[in-house]
Amino acid sequence: MGLGSAIAGAAVDAAEKQAEMNQRLKGRTPEQQKIIKYFYRSKGCLSEGLSDQEYESMVMQKAKSMDFKQKALSKIGLDESQVNEVDPIHLEDYLFDDKAFALLGKDAVWRSSAYQVSWLFFSATQVYVYQYTFNMDEDGKKERTEEYFYKDITNFQTTTETTEKVVPGKVSCTGNVSYVRTNVDSNRFALVVPGDKFYCAMQQDDYSEKAIQGMKAKLREKKS
Repeated sequence: MGLGSAIAGAAVDAAEKQAEMNQRLKGRTPEQQKIIKYFYRSKGCLSEGLSDQEYESMVMQKAKSMDFKQKALSKIGLDESQVNEVDPIHLEDYLFDDKAFALLGKDAVWRSSAYQVSWLFFSATQVYVYQYTFNMDEDGKKERTEEYFYKDITNFQTTTETTEKVVPGKVSCTGNVSYVRTNVDSNRFALVVPGDKFYCAMQQDDYSEKAIQGMKAKLREKKS
């Protein structure tokens, strides 16, 4: 998930952010409105709003409600038996792009309003990638599929990306919120081809580390 941050710059006008929040709430479902308020920390410490754990549960529930592996195979148009050169690999995490909200939880974990799931499949000659990104604060989603020949892939790599966000700082018990600019670092996987990179949000853990090492080994094998 999102890594640590460094505060950068002066506080942001709170009244402006509250007006922005009110505008974003218009036309949203009750659940989406709760989520938007969560990212603006619009509730004082004596009021009830979404907790970090409640929001996390909502995201995981939505992610698990869709069989992304099967959706990926359907989009690619192949049977799993045709892409078994390497065990299918899935990568997922919050996405900290320019449009997404971001918030540092009380548990010191960064979360965003966008979540991305990617599946990679490997045939004898190609790598197939399926990616699904959904937003918790709106109905927006994005599906993408790509396929690459091993001979065209130059590398599999991990990168750390930094995105500047305006996030809530101190919250008073009366509900007054101060906002600050901060840099949010996040990990991404990249499939590299000449002149382009395909990025996937990812959690850096033992699974992803072993998966990437396995992909690199297979790429070396195919290019030898």
